[in-house]
Amino acid sequence: MKYDIILAGVGGQGVLSLAAIIAKGAMKDGLQVRQSEVHGMSQRGGAVMSHLRLSDSNISSDLVRKGTANLILGMEPMEVLRYSEFLAPDGVIITAKEPFINIPNYPEIQGIYDKVNAFKGSRLVESVALAKEAGNARAVNMVVIGAAASVLPVKAELKAAISELFAAKGADTVAKNLKAFDLGLGK
Repeated sequence: MKYDIILAGVGGQGVLSLAAIIAKGAMKDGLQVRQSEVHGMSQRGGAVMSHLRLSDSNISSDLVRKGTANLILGMEPMEVLRYSEFLAPDGVIITAKEPFINIPNYPEIQGIYDKVNAFKGSRLVESVALAKEAGNARAVNMVVIGAAASVLPVKAELKAAISELFAAKGADTVAKNLKAFDLGLGK
């Protein structure tokens, strides 16, 4: 089994936390993991993407080749389109629906939605509303990972990885992030 993921968004959206949760869950499930990150600006608004490779055998490279990603997981719809050339013919795109408009000439949003929806199996997730429903408006990335859980080869350990990642912030934060994950999973 080999499963390649491109994670995309902008700084401050939790893209690297998504990668960490999936990687930790995969390792707990006994899979091999390789990851590579590309950071944009070190502050909110710069492009951030990560290559994440999972396998039940040795992985020879950290990088996902163009045309081979099983999943593009995004926190921002225009950012997932930026990396769509990495998607395999049978790959899927799952992204937060809400744009992060950080440039003056941001394209018309319906056009972006149409392009994302043109990919078979793609999903735009109403992540902000679900994060608010979970009690933590900042848990948008947990909603997105919940929405992706059905296509990820990591099943049993994602919640444990979320709990570990947020444990230092207290039981209430853990509970709200797990609720956001569950709400995403249900969509």
